[in-house]
Amino acid sequence: MLGYQTVRVLSGGRDERQLDGLLAREGIRRDARLDYTIGIFDADDSLIATGSCSADTIRCVAVDRARQGEGLLATVVTSLLRRLADNGVTHVFLYTKQDSARYFKDMGFYEIASGLGLVTFMENKRNGFSSYIAEVSAHRREGDSSALVMNCNPFTLGHRYLAQRASRESGDVHLFVVSEDASFFPFEDRYELVRQGVSDLRNVTLHQTRSYMISSAVFPSYFLEDGDEAITAQAHLDLNIFRKIASALGVSRRYVGTEPFSRVTGLYNSVMKEELPKYGIECVEVSRLELGGRTVSASRVRQAIHDGDMDAVRAMVPQSTYSYFETERGRHTARLIRESESVTHY
Repeated sequence: MLGYQTVRVLSGGRDERQLDGLLAREGIRRDARLDYTIGIFDADDSLIATGSCSADTIRCVAVDRARQGEGLLATVVTSLLRRLADNGVTHVFLYTKQDSARYFKDMGFYEIASGLGLVTFMENKRNGFSSYIAEVSAHRREGDSSALVMNCNPFTLGHRYLAQRASRESGDVHLFVVSEDASFFPFEDRYELVRQGVSDLRNVTLHQTRSYMISSAVFPSYFLEDGDEAITAQAHLDLNIFRKIASALGVSRRYVGTEPFSRVTGLYNSVMKEELPKYGIECVEVSRLELGGRTVSASRVRQAIHDGDMDAVRAMVPQSTYSYFETERGRHTARLIRESESVTHY
């Protein structure tokens, strides 16, 4: 007899206080971006196990230490998988402490990569990552090859400048556009703006990152504040994934822009410069494009949109990006930015 009473969706008040207490006892910080959280409660209505969903990921899973070994973890994960399936999500990712990974393997999850022996990235499809590698590597060509990974929120002349540099110095360039919709500009729009912005660079091939690179599944600190140790571990994890992709494509260089604005991305760049050469990949850090004595960045573009200064926007983006704001989708995105209290990321 397990001795628990019910599985239910957590609400506010006492439920949330219990949630934070349980997570803290298990050394987990509650993620700010959760769509759905369930809990298992005992007969005294005390929370003894929990787990959450965010988009296509399971996260913040914890079981009270006094109740471990009772099958509660499997109950939580099964309930969350059912909820995701009901929402049409069958390919599920999971980010967990490495010492907990074995439990999820027993429930049908497969390791993609790990970072610093601290964190593990997993998925519930045996051939998910290998299929993605095969899809990407179909675009491999003989000769010198480089890579860029960009969010492009939105695509600016700075992004264009970096892509041009890579294009001039490489036989082929593989440009990965971050797929996750955690930006003001939807992925579909960002991808199209990148496609238009580099269409004349004939040796540049575009790819989607899916959930495998720079997503909140594998690298939540890209979008969320966290401690430096967590950011560093997640950067190592992300680079372990990238090096496998780079190997399949024959990539020998990765181009990155200097990062004076985001502490998280700046720390990520530092780890990249240290780690990539260990895998035979040169990290080429390029100083950001400056116009009128000021650095061009997507954050500055968003701020100009927020302030209603479209002349400033025009000066920092290609015509294809500027024309986007004349479309219905672009006007909607601009309205969201103007109405937002903050237009920068951590």
